[in-house]
Amino acid sequence: MATSKLGTEVKLELANRLFFRLYQCANMLHKTGTRAVEAEGLTTQQWAVLGALSRPEAEHGMSVGDLARYLMVSRQNLSGLVSRMERDGHLSTAADGRDRRSRRVTMTGSGRKLWIHQATPKIHGYYEEVLGDFSIDDVTHTLHYLLKLLDNMKRLDDATQATTRDDEE
Repeated sequence: MATSKLGTEVKLELANRLFFRLYQCANMLHKTGTRAVEAEGLTTQQWAVLGALSRPEAEHGMSVGDLARYLMVSRQNLSGLVSRMERDGHLSTAADGRDRRSRRVTMTGSGRKLWIHQATPKIHGYYEEVLGDFSIDDVTHTLHYLLKLLDNMKRLDDATQATTRDDEE
């Protein structure tokens, strides 16, 4: 019994350290990543939006809801970001042809040019600096565990959302 309790305590202490390090990494990604693309007038949030919209499957844009789900942010947080990027000429929004109540977000020609010719080379340089001492195996294992953690968090979020919906009915 004492061994089990000790094992639980050790796991909780390690979990605390792990999540604190993830928090620090997220903050440093925002800080150092933004620095990497700030000359282009971008932030890491804008980098994520342009990256999402640059994928082949998003060639014809994405609905605001789909983009928010893909980036795992709220529609409200995404809305202001999209508005600023639209004002800056990087994105355009229009009524979705399939659902007139929904807005479709697409990258403009100047947004695509910014992404391909200016931002992407800087982002690749940033990756090289940050992951320079990581082997391919290191990156693969890190990605594997982050995806596993993300899946568990999504499952928890989905269960919480379902419970909230049930409580509202």
